[in-house]
This record gives sequence, C-alpha cells and structure tokens, in this order.
Amino acid sequence: MPRDSTATKARLLDAAAAEFAAYGLAGARVDRIAEAANANKRLIYVYFGNKEQLFDAVIERVLAVGAETVSFDAGDLAGFAGQVFDDLVAHPDLMRLLFWKRLERPGATDEEVATYRAKTAGVATAQQQGRVDPALDPADVVALVLALTQAWFTVAEDMTPTDGSHARSTKRLAQHRAAVVEAVRRITAPPG
Repeated sequence: MPRDSTATKARLLDAAAAEFAAYGLAGARVDRIAEAANANKRLIYVYFGNKEQLFDAVIERVLAVGAETVSFDAGDLAGFAGQVFDDLVAHPDLMRLLFWKRLERPGATDEEVATYRAKTAGVATAQQQGRVDPALDPADVVALVLALTQAWFTVAEDMTPTDGSHARSTKRLAQHRAAVVEAVRRITAPPG
C-alpha cells in the first residue's frame, strides 16, 4: 500500500508544533517529533530539510491557518482584535510558538512582511476614508492592535484578577476580551 505523504507531513507538523511549543527550537527533539507523529525520523529530513526548516514550516502553517480563521477588516479593527483574541484562547500553544520564534528565529519571514504590509496599507486606506483615526502611523496602529490582543496572554497567568476569579475563567476571558475590543475601538476611532 503506498504511503500518504500528505497525511504524514500533516502528522509531523502537528507533532512538531506541540514539541516546539513545549520546548522551543533548541529544546525540541526530532526523535520525539517522529515518535509522536508515528513516522520515521528520516522523513522529517526528506520533507522539511532540518529542524530549523521544520520549525519555520510550523510557524508558516500556524500563521496561514490564523489568516484563514481571522479575517482582517481595517475598518473594523476592534472586531479584528476580538477575533484574534478568540483565536488565541482557542489555540493556547500559538503564543508559546510565537514567543519561541521571537527568541530563537528573530526576524520576519517574507510572508510575515507581506502580511504586515497588507494590513498597514489597509489601515492607511481606512484612515483616508475616515474610518480610522489618522493621528497614528498605520504601522503603529497595526502593531498596537496586535500587541493589545496578545497582552493578556503575556501576563495573565501570573496575575490574580481583582474579583478573585481564575485568570482563565469564562467570566474573566469575556471581561478581558471586552477590554481589548474597547481599547482598540478607542485608539482607532475617527475623531468626532
């Protein structure tokens, strides 16, 4: 029976995403990835090259899935922020992967640069149309929106909410999501 390389690649990427999220690039082990994927270790090198290229493929895949899941509308940046927040809640390993990427593979890929430029251009157009406050540079607007959506995931685990609830309770997640959406609405709302 012929092998299904597409299925094997998908299993390797899934296993690699979990391994890299847990251990980062330096701590990840190809043997563990192959075992978790129920695949021959050699196939990692055949399909992806080396561990660094596998990591890059995981990041590329995660960002592509995120782009498909979360639609960007420069005229509704608050709605976009809410969608990103929901996606991060649904995929808790995503922030860990992005942290590892920033630490161990700094610098943006060509695809990340192109995506960022497209978002920035969209914001510039929305500013010209009067849908977004033109006081800030479009690149700063995009950076601030993304930072606000990710902020809770960088500090919340170590902080006890003032109401005594658990940091990841449904109530607290809803409160923080509302705060993120409102903050983005305020910084992007057109004057008047």
